[in-house]
Amino acid sequence: MAHYLLSVHSVAGELREPMTDDEMKESFRQIGILEAEMKSSDSLVLSGRLHEPDTATVVRMSNGEVLTTDGPFVESKEHLGGFYIIQADNLDAALAWATKVTKTIQRPIEVWPFVDVRS
Repeated sequence: MAHYLLSVHSVAGELREPMTDDEMKESFRQIGILEAEMKSSDSLVLSGRLHEPDTATVVRMSNGEVLTTDGPFVESKEHLGGFYIIQADNLDAALAWATKVTKTIQRPIEVWPFVDVRS
């Protein structure tokens, strides 16, 4: 099976209607149902939610020295807010999972296939 990254994108400063406690609980419940479905189908490899972009650190080489700077690497209003790594038979199956994720969390999902280097 191929592996895919389902990246969850957020927009810095985007104004969203605040959720009530009940709405937040329902949102987490729906995410739990989705992730349980992914696990039971052996599709979910790993998932995670990330802190805000200003918590990132970039590590790079510069003139033979290791340099660390405040992140993120790319200056942008949009940023990676979380991710799922899944395994699926093909891109259509991965897109089906991405559709379920975007419906559940109301965020854009970008689907990237991993390069298979097991040859």
